[in-house]
Amino acid sequence: MNRLSLYVIGVLSLLFTGCYHQTPETSDAWIVTEEQMDSISFYTTHHYTHNYNFLVTADTLWLIVQQPTEVLSDMLVDSVAVVRDDRLVVADIMTLSSDTIDSVWVQVARDQMTMGWIHEQQMLPGVAPDNPISQFITFFSDTHLLIMLAFLVVVLAAYTLRMAYRHNARIVHFNDIPSVYPMLLAILVSASAVFYSTIQLADPDSWRHYYYHPTLNPFAVPLHLSLFLISVWAMLLIAIAALDDIRRQLSFTEAILYCLGLMGVLAIDYVVFSISTLYYIGYPLLIAYVAFAIYQYVHHGRAVYICGQCGATLHQKGKCPHCGTVNV
Repeated sequence: MNRLSLYVIGVLSLLFTGCYHQTPETSDAWIVTEEQMDSISFYTTHHYTHNYNFLVTADTLWLIVQQPTEVLSDMLVDSVAVVRDDRLVVADIMTLSSDTIDSVWVQVARDQMTMGWIHEQQMLPGVAPDNPISQFITFFSDTHLLIMLAFLVVVLAAYTLRMAYRHNARIVHFNDIPSVYPMLLAILVSASAVFYSTIQLADPDSWRHYYYHPTLNPFAVPLHLSLFLISVWAMLLIAIAALDDIRRQLSFTEAILYCLGLMGVLAIDYVVFSISTLYYIGYPLLIAYVAFAIYQYVHHGRAVYICGQCGATLHQKGKCPHCGTVNV
């Protein structure tokens, strides 16, 4: 056998060896215990499981030191308190079908010395996931806060608008600057508030999962949540563009007053559309608001002329308010 034949045999041996496909051992690769299956099932429906971290938002939560079965047997038990801003970790979860109040018991621990059991339905209203995004959502989803915020916003916005009118100051939608960004920002905040409430109405389970596992990456969530996150990032970019236009077109004092008025309008938009959408009024209201905002910008905010002397933008021909030149 010559050297060439040996080379051919060697190459063929390597090829057949490299192309060998071993059948995956699927019967043993996904063996899970019954406890693990219960944990996966619980995570799917409740969106948290063992080792999940919570932050206490209630004034006080009382934990039962003994086992839940002892509570159901009317035995004497001890309790320990955790207070606001304590951090808890889920140590264990127990389901007791014989419990008529709540079948799910959760064991949480603040530290090695402070640990106990509590009903899930008693725990969840008094805690929030221990991350900044979830706590931000919790803060702005509180109904009582929204009602109080709505009242304060209306009062402050009315005062700001009155002051702006008295001083003939610039204000979005009415005496606007020649920039499209403040108007776009107001529309986007309103639409995002409607979208936010719609997700809570139409698919509360996906929003609840996002609440427990939040992200700012719009490509790591389902489509409807992705669109909402894109609108949030768009608000940030448009706000930066609006601030840049405000800074260039107004003096420092006028810019501060305009920004205060803009913040008041945005706050009113958020509160009104967040609450009204929960009662299905927000949808026609948003259409009317968008039409109003575009009409006001086209007829009162858009600058269609430029001063021939100083180059300032003008809403109409006539005397330039900046240099006094009459443009005809």
